[in-house]
Amino acid sequence: MDAPSITSRELLSIWERGQGQSRSRRALLLLEALCEKEMPQDLAKLPLGRRDALLLSFREQAFGSTFFALVTCPECGQKIEASFHSNEIRSEASSSPCQEQSVTMNDYSALVRLPNTLDLMAIDHISEIDRATRVLLERCIVAASFKGEDVQFDRLPESLLDAVLERMSESDPQADVRLDLSCPECGHGWQAAFDILSYLWRDIDQWAVRILHDVHVLASAYGWSEVDILSMSAWRRQVYLELVGQ
Repeated sequence: MDAPSITSRELLSIWERGQGQSRSRRALLLLEALCEKEMPQDLAKLPLGRRDALLLSFREQAFGSTFFALVTCPECGQKIEASFHSNEIRSEASSSPCQEQSVTMNDYSALVRLPNTLDLMAIDHISEIDRATRVLLERCIVAASFKGEDVQFDRLPESLLDAVLERMSESDPQADVRLDLSCPECGHGWQAAFDILSYLWRDIDQWAVRILHDVHVLASAYGWSEVDILSMSAWRRQVYLELVGQ
């Protein structure tokens, strides 16, 4: 699946429908527009890394491949402006992301699938991290056994669960992107999590506010409809805005 372009009208509609929605629901709204030929239930079951790869490709098309972020050094509190390219946060899965995998340890064995958007929706309401992680693992461990005998999830050792989490991260690195950062003030280095969905939605939110302002200005000046204005190229729209400002 490739991520095709979305028209200004479509993106504005997605932004409007996403107001007040959860992060997971916003992701699905974007995926359904990007992959119109796919069934919504199939998109919801995409491994998170595959989902985020599609969102990253769309972000490149819509807003460019350069990212900017303002972060705080956890050591000295200094504000740092960071910039990076999309290629720096694009990962390749070490195995087929849709394939179930087996994790074994000390006579225990677990058949595991990678988390998807439906799994995240199931834990959206859980604020306690450890509890949310256990619920996620219970959903993603398809089957488990001890010495060949089926065993319930609550009887699995923590060591096996830790191994499952590690395997998930290795198999779907795009789902857990980390940025290597260094503070120019104190020299402290650390890794910070990067979430393409949050970053992309912020871009969309800022874009929507700007485009609606442009619509307001041009509609007031020329009497054009929103549909007419949004159908213009960005370059043509900007020329009219400059003419209005003269």
